[in-house]
Amino acid sequence: MAVARMRNTKGENATEIEKKIKRGNALRQGSTWRGYRGLLALLLVAACVCTLAVWLYMSYLDSDITQTLVSQGELVSPQPRVFNIQCSEDYENYKRYPGCTPQRCGRAVTDSVVTREEAQVLRRLAERGLALAGSEGGASILDLHSGALSMGKQFVNIYRYFGDQIRDVITQEDLQLYRDVRGRIQAVIAETFGLNPTLMYLTKPTFFSRINSTAAKTQHDEYWHPHIDKVTYGSFDYTSLLYLSDYGSDFSGGRFVFMDSNGNQTVEPRTGRVSFFSSGSENLHRVEKVTWGTRYAITVSFTCDPAHGISDPALP
Repeated sequence: MAVARMRNTKGENATEIEKKIKRGNALRQGSTWRGYRGLLALLLVAACVCTLAVWLYMSYLDSDITQTLVSQGELVSPQPRVFNIQCSEDYENYKRYPGCTPQRCGRAVTDSVVTREEAQVLRRLAERGLALAGSEGGASILDLHSGALSMGKQFVNIYRYFGDQIRDVITQEDLQLYRDVRGRIQAVIAETFGLNPTLMYLTKPTFFSRINSTAAKTQHDEYWHPHIDKVTYGSFDYTSLLYLSDYGSDFSGGRFVFMDSNGNQTVEPRTGRVSFFSSGSENLHRVEKVTWGTRYAITVSFTCDPAHGISDPALP
């Protein structure tokens, strides 16, 4: 009987040990799961924080848009709509050219310099030229002056790369219209700001742009960052954009945003519309991200320094 009791005691002890082992394993598994669950929760919180930070940044950029200077549906004609601004001190850091260096600064919009039909011809030129290559990201450029064309993550010279074939893409009639339009833009800038147009010089970069919603692949594709033209390109004194597509029907997003200390002001692109402004820090600006469709425009830039002037484009 004593032996039986000892065996029974051992059996009971074994059972208790097994129960303890199972409880220990369960506790360890629970602890491990709680650890994983804690890590997962931490990762989710981090992701939420990152998402919130991005949202707050974009909200910060767009929340202060308080005024639309000109909407797409308006027709600004025959006189430009002008908004005068005090000139910044940027121009004091460069040689001054009487009759050209900004004394009056501001921004203006007009729909009476380039017709819609002329803008459509220039858009077709841009489409043909950019169809030859184009960026892998959302922003592509075509510079008829230097020949620079986006190709993947690099640029090629269209005149050297395509040779005589380029004459099937760009005609003499296209270039003549381009030169005429450039001259008219120069004249309206001079008249608006009280300048001598003969003392203004076309400068680089002056180019066609095509922007869509494709994700950026290079720094060049990140067109939406705020910047100042006079800081980015020291030669710039006056900047203009000729829009070749319509906000709201050809694309969404892509509005031009002037960023002021007391609130932002926007220009909504319209085919044939010209927006122009003095290039200093009085006109800090950016372009909204294009969310769908394709935005076409021409940037035409002017300098008062003849050493930085460039010629109108010509076929080789």
